[in-house]
Amino acid sequence: MFAIYNNGSVGFRSTADNLYELKNLDAPAEARLKPDDDTLFQDYLEHEKEDKQTEQKNQKAVNAYKKMANLDISEEVYQVQDIMTKDIIYIDNKASVEQAYEKLKEESVSHIPIVSFGKKIIGIINKKTILNLLIEDIENYQNILNRNLEDLILKEVITADPTADIRSVCKIMLDFKIDAIPVVNEEDVIVGIVSKTDIIKAVSHLPKLQLWS
Repeated sequence: MFAIYNNGSVGFRSTADNLYELKNLDAPAEARLKPDDDTLFQDYLEHEKEDKQTEQKNQKAVNAYKKMANLDISEEVYQVQDIMTKDIIYIDNKASVEQAYEKLKEESVSHIPIVSFGKKIIGIINKKTILNLLIEDIENYQNILNRNLEDLILKEVITADPTADIRSVCKIMLDFKIDAIPVVNEEDVIVGIVSKTDIIKAVSHLPKLQLWS
């Protein structure tokens, strides 16, 4: 299962095939990294309401997912929780932009999840996002650095359930040009993060790991 969060609110939670249906892969173009103008999935978030699926619909979604991913169920399937980084580096949404930059630099990481009280996922930030904020109003750079993260308009973040098949996670990262995906449980609490580095390490250390069937 995958979810899309927009400033802490869940706008979508479903299987991988339904995620693809939202924009048919034409929306996630090369990122320009303006935090306030990424409209990925915006139409869906405004018009679609989450509904309860019947057992028949769930089965249909599972079958569509298997067909899309071309899964070989005879091979051992690894879940994202098997390879994710569990010792998460995150930042509170009340921290400043400057504090986020310093943490990115100190921890030598590319992305930091933004969380609210109880480690509930709000968004994700990286150095390019901060750079774009500064470029947009360079004369007032100090004011921007002093802004709290909770005051920023961040783009939607795609998250994965801990039990998501690592193959579907890899496919979504490639197709939607995502470098890291937060792993979030049903209570919206972040429990890990999976990056391209985690996947490379897993391929190196897990001989039976099958990314593509």
